[in-house]
Amino acid sequence: MDHYNSDFALVAIRSSFMERKTANKILACNEEGGKYGLVLTEQQALALAQTRTNALNENKRIELNGGIVDKLILAFCNSPYIEKDTYEDTLHELIRLFYDLKNNTWDTVSDNDLIEFMKHAFNGYCHGSLELLSGEALRLSEHIHYGGTMKTFKED
Repeated sequence: MDHYNSDFALVAIRSSFMERKTANKILACNEEGGKYGLVLTEQQALALAQTRTNALNENKRIELNGGIVDKLILAFCNSPYIEKDTYEDTLHELIRLFYDLKNNTWDTVSDNDLIEFMKHAFNGYCHGSLELLSGEALRLSEHIHYGGTMKTFKED
């Protein structure tokens, strides 16, 4: 095997390992999510881990610990707007939105503050609408680009 192929194989193995690690963290959230009737299967957890990998690649980001997806799940599982039938789809969108927002705020906002912003907007002004949440995320990004901070951002 030539050098290029061996490097590619190592990257694929590492990616698979990180997805498995992320999926295990996701499955561990079932205990908390179960309190709200929200439980993910192993297949769903692996699909969410793949969405994380894709979002990282699309945003040209690296993440070593894989700890954002479980934080998103734990933050949103008690939302009055998340239902069992749309739970997985909502999580896919939240994962993509988180990494887009992380990039678009130029890493000036901590992960926890971004998750708190997303949860507050989703459960508040957005009334569970991912489309409205995406709009709020865009407004926050623009606010940051014009020199604002999380503290000076005003929700609609």
